Amino acid sequence: MYHQPGIDLLLEVIPADNILFASEMVGAVRGIDPETGHYFDDTKRYIDASALDDTDRAKIFEGNARRVFSRLGA
Repeated sequence: MYHQPGIDLLLEVIPADNILFASEMVGAVRGIDPETGHYFDDTKRYIDASALDDTDRAKIFEGNARRVFSRLGA
């Protein structure tokens, strides 16, 4: 999802405990949105701008992945 309304809908429908966030080293969409000046694939900013509390934001960015991929360790 490459826009705020899509991320907001995801967060409204799916509990934070069930969302994994991922990003790419070399983005799939290298272009810059002329309306915002941000790269199209800069999706972290949508999670940052959402109405989540810090606990749910931490789950999405790290905690859930560590739970799912428990062999990663601490």
